[in-house]
Amino acid sequence: MTDLLSKLSRRRFLDFNLSGLGGAALLDLLHANSARGATTAQDPRLAAGSGATAPKAKRAVHICLIGGLSHVDSFDYKPALHQLHGTALPNFVQPDTFFGSAGLLRKHEWTFRQRGQSGVWISDLFPHLATCADDLTIINSMYSESGNHTPAMFLQNSGFQSNGFPSLGSWLSYGLGNETDDLPTFVVLPDSRSLPNSGAANWSNGFLPARHQGAVFRNGEQPIRNLFADTAISRAAEIDARALLRRINKKQLTNRSDDILQARIRAYELAARMQTSVPEVVDFAAETKSTIASYGLEGSVTSDCGHRCLLARRLLERGVRFVQLYSGGAFGGSPRHGWDGHENNYVNHAREAMRIDQPVAALLKDLKQRGLLHDTLLLFTSEFGRTPFAHAPRGVMALGRDHNPRGFTSWLAGAGLRTGMSFGATDEVGWKSVVNPVSWPDFHATVLHLIGLDHEQLTYYHNGIKRRLTNVHGSVISELFS
Repeated sequence: MTDLLSKLSRRRFLDFNLSGLGGAALLDLLHANSARGATTAQDPRLAAGSGATAPKAKRAVHICLIGGLSHVDSFDYKPALHQLHGTALPNFVQPDTFFGSAGLLRKHEWTFRQRGQSGVWISDLFPHLATCADDLTIINSMYSESGNHTPAMFLQNSGFQSNGFPSLGSWLSYGLGNETDDLPTFVVLPDSRSLPNSGAANWSNGFLPARHQGAVFRNGEQPIRNLFADTAISRAAEIDARALLRRINKKQLTNRSDDILQARIRAYELAARMQTSVPEVVDFAAETKSTIASYGLEGSVTSDCGHRCLLARRLLERGVRFVQLYSGGAFGGSPRHGWDGHENNYVNHAREAMRIDQPVAALLKDLKQRGLLHDTLLLFTSEFGRTPFAHAPRGVMALGRDHNPRGFTSWLAGAGLRTGMSFGATDEVGWKSVVNPVSWPDFHATVLHLIGLDHEQLTYYHNGIKRRLTNVHGSVISELFS
């Protein structure tokens, strides 16, 4: 055994001896409590200054639309667009577009109506979400520092335009710790068609400890790759393998501190426990027929998002802190997936909305019916909006809309928010936020506040800087609170 330890590296042992996470699990279940690392909530770096406030929410789910949802076709009603349809831009609009051109103004593609008792404006693009109007807190004055997909996605997720910074879910994992030992704290549910631009960088832990990175669950029989070994091994061989790996890793950790190795150890321990918890959480057999139908699992168009929305609810029920669900995927490939309506905004948005409208509305209603919405925060965002004018040369009408970071819409629900309201406003044609503009740092500061964390105090010391999600910016939007 000594000769083996001296000649066999940890990486070679993992590659050679075990074919899956479950088979390579470091944890001998009899030693789980002693081997398990401390949760984030016990981390002394956090305890020294978390700035915790009374939380309104214990958990959150983030619906992230990739490509740029057109606010002027969904949640931001602008009657002037109908009057000005087909005309040149008014003087107060000074376009600085992604493709450097600005066509004629276009009216709303869908009819807007006042919804619910509150009378908030929502278009027919989202008929199912419109029935939830009185539960929504709509921000019509979002703006971003970038009109390019990838940096704008990073801003939405991490508050910075480049990769390498922790995502919102990772900060919540770091600040709150885990509620369950059997599932990850932060779970990502990507669109089945493709991953978002830059893939896993969107749910990166950045410079936070590696255990705070998002864990990806996919559709299908194996939602987590390699959780189970491809070939069965005997119980005795498994115990011996765990014992040997434990000795190798103990030797490595004795020589030097290794955060990546410690995170890998915890990941293998968690993987062993997930061999029991994951099959249970992804099994919908106990769900009623009405629940299955409400999420659209039996529909060819809604089944993908419906499956992920129902899985999100089940994960939240079992102690997962943050679930991020993507609508749309990477750009530049074929076919193109997502809300990037350059060529034909109506066709693009009609296709994408049909995939998510019923499932997302069902998730909101299901959380409310189960008594979970009051302490769950539901977020619905896109990296930017779309222009009120056509994506075309100046003076030309076309069917598409260009990127618009100057003004767009996000909404929230649950967690003690003021509901059935719209906050802020863009100008009369929906080009730029002009009343109570909300930046991503403002949005992130508000989310952290609702979940019980002070964005100025939740920090991590990295390369001589006390880093935080909101950098040196951000104000909590107290007007949104009930």
